Amino acid sequence: MMLKLDLSGKVALVTGGAGQLGRTMVRTLAECGADVVICYYSQNDFADDLKNEVMQKFGVKALTVQADITDLDSVMKMKEEVNAVFDVVDIIVNNAFISTPWETILDQPLEDYDLEYKSCMLHSVIMSKAFVPDMIKQKFGRVIGINTECSMQMFSYQSAYAGAKRGMDGIYRVLAREVGEYGITVNQVAPGWMISDNCRDTDGTESNYRQDFIYTDRVPLKRRGTDQDIANAVCFLASDLAGFISGVYLPVCGGNVMPCI
Repeated sequence: MMLKLDLSGKVALVTGGAGQLGRTMVRTLAECGADVVICYYSQNDFADDLKNEVMQKFGVKALTVQADITDLDSVMKMKEEVNAVFDVVDIIVNNAFISTPWETILDQPLEDYDLEYKSCMLHSVIMSKAFVPDMIKQKFGRVIGINTECSMQMFSYQSAYAGAKRGMDGIYRVLAREVGEYGITVNQVAPGWMISDNCRDTDGTESNYRQDFIYTDRVPLKRRGTDQDIANAVCFLASDLAGFISGVYLPVCGGNVMPCI
């Protein structure tokens, strides 16, 4: 049987869906035919514009919902709003993230560790508690988390960030074992230092990003990736093409990190 990257008939929810990487994921999931739920925390206007854009451009259904992804009550309220429109969410992409400054361990405030833990590990657990039970009932689902190449590099100043993402990795691998028998795959996409709208607003010519030589010189493909590269990987893992792939940490960083056996 020929399989293809066709998400028609599926519903995909992206947390942080109005953010830098999230908005491109939403557009690409919609282009592949999925109806989309754009979960946002504070970017209401941008989320509404994005909803209208994908509905008009791709002819899919779209919904915007506000939620605090670190709070179970808030996420369960979001689930009620989503289920009032869609019977079940087939794909969840846990992309939202609370960023804190990079400091040495000695200088990093303790509250930064708490924020990073909540946005990485607790976020993943709460979204699973809310949406995976319905996936179990229908014996199908895709859980995709956005990790980072930094969780393998362990550079200085990244203890809160890399530590929280390493903990997130453990959650996803355990969840993959726990729900696999129900036809649910659980995977992670790990971006490198990607080009997104923030970069384009500063310099619209992507060829100029070669100036980031300190980073790109150690990347085998000799360039920075883009938000579209991440969205492509997410859609692949959400599709039938990846139906027998689970428990994977997939770096999308041009070979800058290479997990070893």
